[in-house]
Amino acid sequence: MPFVGSTYSGTNAITQIGLLVPSEISLMYWKKRFEQYEIKHSEITTYANHSALHFEDKEGLRMVLLVSNGKKIAHWEAWENSTVPIKHQILGMGSVEITVRRLDKLARTLTEVFGYTEILRSDKEAIFQSIKGELFGEIVVKSLEGPPEKPGRGSIHHLAIRVKDERELAYWDEKVRKRGFHSSGIIDRYYFKSLYFRESNGILFEIATDGPGFTIDRDIETLGQHLDLPPLLESRRVEIEAKLHPLEEA
Repeated sequence: MPFVGSTYSGTNAITQIGLLVPSEISLMYWKKRFEQYEIKHSEITTYANHSALHFEDKEGLRMVLLVSNGKKIAHWEAWENSTVPIKHQILGMGSVEITVRRLDKLARTLTEVFGYTEILRSDKEAIFQSIKGELFGEIVVKSLEGPPEKPGRGSIHHLAIRVKDERELAYWDEKVRKRGFHSSGIIDRYYFKSLYFRESNGILFEIATDGPGFTIDRDIETLGQHLDLPPLLESRRVEIEAKLHPLEEA
């Protein structure tokens, strides 16, 4: 999107993505890797009570590596073809940071609608977990007054929460509507089905099914080696491929 401007930081936005790594040694590995590839990063620090390493991509997307403290994510599988050693590979998403004017409003949505547990609260910050003690899916909410973020390059559009199947999705669609939020209704994305709604601070949530998944038209052994498109975009394959640039191997 060549004409998209920069993000102007503010409140009422998803402001950082957390990624889990296995150990403190993994943070040291990634710090050296960031230096090698000239990625903007911090020193090793702490964030939300976890050892952490903050970094940004070249468009300013804010991310942080967090030590999982030995916690294993049940559905995680190592990728044998990665240039990153298995012992340092990213395990999944950890603490996602959301910054809002009205912390209590978002807190009630997370706890009363989604059933998150509030595990920590201070004047300007609260931490929520979908499963108490489990870092996977943790949400850190920060309170900040001021103008809302103006999205652009490096901004985060929405936060997706996974559900098992369409039956569960229909349950959440009804629950969101009963809460008084406007739901998009269930949308078929071919690889999954989902719905969208905004809570009262304007944060956009997606609730999405696990399946059928990307193996619906590609076997697991070759997944990611070719450009797969849903049927509605297949007729535009030539146009889409012409605008893509190969990712450099690292």
